[in-house]
Amino acid sequence: MNRGWWPRACVGLLFFLLFFPFFVLPSQVIEFTSNGLRYQTLSRDGLTLMFAPLSLTVREFAVLQISFSNGSHRVHIVKPADFYYYTVDGRRLRGTPAPTVIEQLYNKAGRREVMKLQRAYEKALFGNEVIRSNNGYEQRRRNALASGPSGIKAAAAASAISFVRTELAPGDSTDGAVFFRNRGKPLGPGTLRAELEGGELFDFSRALSAGPLAAGDR
Repeated sequence: MNRGWWPRACVGLLFFLLFFPFFVLPSQVIEFTSNGLRYQTLSRDGLTLMFAPLSLTVREFAVLQISFSNGSHRVHIVKPADFYYYTVDGRRLRGTPAPTVIEQLYNKAGRREVMKLQRAYEKALFGNEVIRSNNGYEQRRRNALASGPSGIKAAAAASAISFVRTELAPGDSTDGAVFFRNRGKPLGPGTLRAELEGGELFDFSRALSAGPLAAGDR
């Protein structure tokens, strides 16, 4: 009878017990600073979500800069209403659909307000070496209307900045501003949760409980 299998089985079992915990640990949040903004990023199953609050507000909206990349092998749909921001005082704010934001800014916000938002967003985007979208703000900006009355210019700028419903093919990435109704105040401390149509969940509060990983300042 061949008894050589027993030592090999023991070694295999020991390897499993030692290293299995590393494969089941939850994804961890990586934090870094870029251009004065504090970013958090979380990856799951080939998908990577990154965000940072912008300090300014526009009318009733607070703003998050969102970047999303699809490194998986299938198409994923992502939209503003997938994002929830939980404030420290217990409120849950949901991302406002882009058409609603654009209409509100067109009807109520002045061109100066929208242009200020556009400059702040571009400063954050172009100063971040990590965000390199092939289907995001820069592509929308090129297609946005750049002439006409000031109200139309403001609407075009808002449509370029706003995070819109996007179907991301494998290898694609996008970025944009997600707007949250917050009585015209910045979001303040809180955590983000994203629930995608396909069932994928990005829960920064749960991942942070495992301890954030610092990537250093950029």
